[in-house]
Amino acid sequence: MLKGKERSYLKSLSNTLEPILIIGKNGVTDNVIKQLDDALEARELIKIKLLDNSSLDAKEVANDVAKVLKAEFVQSIGSKFTIYRKAKEPKINIPK
Repeated sequence: MLKGKERSYLKSLSNTLEPILIIGKNGVTDNVIKQLDDALEARELIKIKLLDNSSLDAKEVANDVAKVLKAEFVQSIGSKFTIYRKAKEPKINIPK
């Protein structure tokens, strides 16, 4: 569970990130989960976008994806959301 200070730091880092994956009207499939898992291991902090024509809610999808991937929900703004999971070899040094 992220503390407030840690979440704020990750939010500041996510401002400059571009979405690395776009989830369409098919929703979250096994293939999407696999891609997100690989991306989290490689980057730790990732931003995902939902297509505007999908009927999905970004916050709900973010929480579901985070739960499946054992990651932390960082933030959701509009149709974009950010999740974080510490990698085996950490790349982001989060201040405590």
